[in-house]
Amino acid sequence: MGQVKEKIIVVEDEEISRKNLEHILQKEGYDVISVNSGAKALDLLKSQSFDLVITDLKMKQVDGMQVLQETRQLQPYTEVIMITGYATVESSVQAMREGAYYYIAKPYKIDEVRKIAKEALLKRKLWLENMELRDTLKKHQQIPFIVGRSEAMVTVNNTIRQIAPADINVLILGESGTGKELIARAIHNLSPRSENKFIAFNCGSFTEELMANELFGHEKDAFTGATKAKAGLIKIAEGGTVFLDEIGDMPLSMQVKLLRVIQEREVLPVGGENPVPVNVRFIAATHRDLKEDVEKGHFRQDLYYRLNVITINSPPLTDRKGDIPLLVHHFLAQKSQTMGKEIHNIDRECMDLLCQYSWPGNVRELENVIERAVALENGTCIRPDDLPENFHNLSIEIYRRASSEIPTLEEQEKKYIQWVLEKCAGNKTKASKIMGIDRVSLWRKVKRYGIETQDS
Repeated sequence: MGQVKEKIIVVEDEEISRKNLEHILQKEGYDVISVNSGAKALDLLKSQSFDLVITDLKMKQVDGMQVLQETRQLQPYTEVIMITGYATVESSVQAMREGAYYYIAKPYKIDEVRKIAKEALLKRKLWLENMELRDTLKKHQQIPFIVGRSEAMVTVNNTIRQIAPADINVLILGESGTGKELIARAIHNLSPRSENKFIAFNCGSFTEELMANELFGHEKDAFTGATKAKAGLIKIAEGGTVFLDEIGDMPLSMQVKLLRVIQEREVLPVGGENPVPVNVRFIAATHRDLKEDVEKGHFRQDLYYRLNVITINSPPLTDRKGDIPLLVHHFLAQKSQTMGKEIHNIDRECMDLLCQYSWPGNVRELENVIERAVALENGTCIRPDDLPENFHNLSIEIYRRASSEIPTLEEQEKKYIQWVLEKCAGNKTKASKIMGIDRVSLWRKVKRYGIETQDS
């Protein structure tokens, strides 16, 4: 069975331009339908599905802006490209705010149309794939479920499944907020130890004394206030997994004690004389460069090799931006349920902003932004106003860049005059008639723009 062709509708009231566009797109292998009015386009959009709409702006009765607005209502995930011979910054910005993928000024180049149409269709394809994945989250929840289908996350998931059954220590490297603990939990949940406890401990949150007490426990009367013996977290996790987050922040003296636990499989409680046997798997994580810390003497080399049997790199969100829509829908469903709200959708402009943001705080920052948006939104759809202030500034910057890429009206007029004169072999009388102005007005414009022409 052959591949289904992507379907495009061309809306253009000028016959030559319409036929030309139709021919260009059909040669690219697309299924193309062309109509000569906005009204006919709306009738088709109500009865058929399209992947892309390419519409002229200036048309009688129903213009391109109306076609764009109705497309957004009837087929929200269909991309729209606006083409016009009357390019202005105002109309282009309005078109983009209404959801147009791109705004092309006439006269356009064939290669430009091909390229932009291809990019618009790719964007729609990726969007639909992410929507499908959002539904998958509901149907095929796994324990654990690490959200993402980017190449980086596929590698992480494959590594987790390979090493989870093997009872070996693991070191997870990555920036803060990338989900290192989630990876550790995934390894535990897919391992033979999954029926026992998973204990997480942040090595950067305690003094050395408190760290020893928490991890190793203490005997009765080991220090003032120790009225009874207490088991440490390592012993509590017996048969399970101990996750040591930010292991790079652990003091050297504590590293020696931890190394002994890993080697001897026993812990010595604070104030105790008899070691207690333990059976746990260690998973460590850090945002630091441990190799560099080892070279500088800040981290013990023997402990590094004990922990680093297998290394997993947790990628930053900037390296997996294709996963953002899926993560957004995942957190949206999660936070909506937690807060007892019925918010299932996110505005297109809002999603575009989230995809273009740099995310210095990685997935944790994204989760916090969606949680905030859900808390603020009283309707059923997350909108740009629900995002923090820095996203509003990003929105302004995006439209500023878009506007700066659009030629001015004078630049378009100059190109148009040059194009018509070229088609008329420099004949100003013929050219002025085509443009609907007198020969004197054309001469003035040619002089004003410094256009070189043959005298005719």
